[in-house]
Amino acid sequence: MKFPIALVAATVLALPLAARAQPITGFYIGAGGGVNILQDENASVTSGIGNASGKLQSHVGPAVDLSIGYGYGNGFRTELEGSFRSNTFSGCSGNCSSFGGHEQKYGWMGNLLYEFDDLSPFIQPYLGAGVGFQWVRDRGLNGTNSFGSASADGGTDVRFAYQGIAGAAMPIPSVPGLALTADYRFMGLVNDRTYPGAIAGTPPIPGTLRLSGDYNHTVLVGFRYAFGVAPVPAPPPAAAVPPSPVSRSYLVFFDWDKATLTDRARQIVSEAAANSTKVQYTRLEVNGYTDTSGTPQYNQGLSVRRAQAVAAELVKDGVPKAAITIQGFGETHLLVATGPGVREPQNRRVEIIIR
Repeated sequence: MKFPIALVAATVLALPLAARAQPITGFYIGAGGGVNILQDENASVTSGIGNASGKLQSHVGPAVDLSIGYGYGNGFRTELEGSFRSNTFSGCSGNCSSFGGHEQKYGWMGNLLYEFDDLSPFIQPYLGAGVGFQWVRDRGLNGTNSFGSASADGGTDVRFAYQGIAGAAMPIPSVPGLALTADYRFMGLVNDRTYPGAIAGTPPIPGTLRLSGDYNHTVLVGFRYAFGVAPVPAPPPAAAVPPSPVSRSYLVFFDWDKATLTDRARQIVSEAAANSTKVQYTRLEVNGYTDTSGTPQYNQGLSVRRAQAVAAELVKDGVPKAAITIQGFGETHLLVATGPGVREPQNRRVEIIIR
């Protein structure tokens, strides 16, 4: 079966829009559309003149998904999902030569998911599992087997269902809380479905059609919106503590999730390097910090990268490398006290201290 290239293209085109992923905290809604691949189903016909069995093949069909959920801020989230899938039978193999009709499934699933927010700064993979109920509607069932043409009445049955989920979310920075999602869902149904039918004849010969092994492979692309996500604040202009005979501390500020120096930041580093030559010093301490957005592990590494960038600029401006010590403090020692997950511009800094 041919995989829909359009779904892959939509995901790739959205990548340049991505901002740094954060775990969901609070309520969210989601919607997606895509395709459902119905794995070959087992079919068996029982009648007064004998039995026949085979595997039913089907075309790739449409699928849609709606969800409402709640994120706990630690990577875990729970959601209620409503879905619809539809496939048309296209043939069979085994003791049959053709089969037609269509099958639709719609129902509710309760899901538990976990987001891996520290694997990548821009894409947020997630895994999950769910259970629930699906209404299965089979219509127009007919085929040809070794006994002749046969048909079944079909009907609608409710079945217990289970699923596994693997996907990823990519935030869209222009709309806080909005993210593009792409995921794969494997859903299986429990218990067989049995329908009365008949084999063509004069008179028709009554029989029974039994369907089993209903397994679905669903690929969806959509959007998710988390409520209450604050816009990213505009970074303040970089500033330095003016050098004086008493003050020997300089602050260099960074953009969110960046370790690169702005033009203003380079000016501040240049001033610190120039003023270090006017006083007797034993060392220059370069200490990096972050705000509380992101995980502690990621922020620790980011604070070190910021300190290394400033130290490299000091060396470029003439300060001996041996006179510089580098430390990263992550999201500790906040300049402005905040709670977890807050993007505070003044906490994204490196401090240069001339001792």
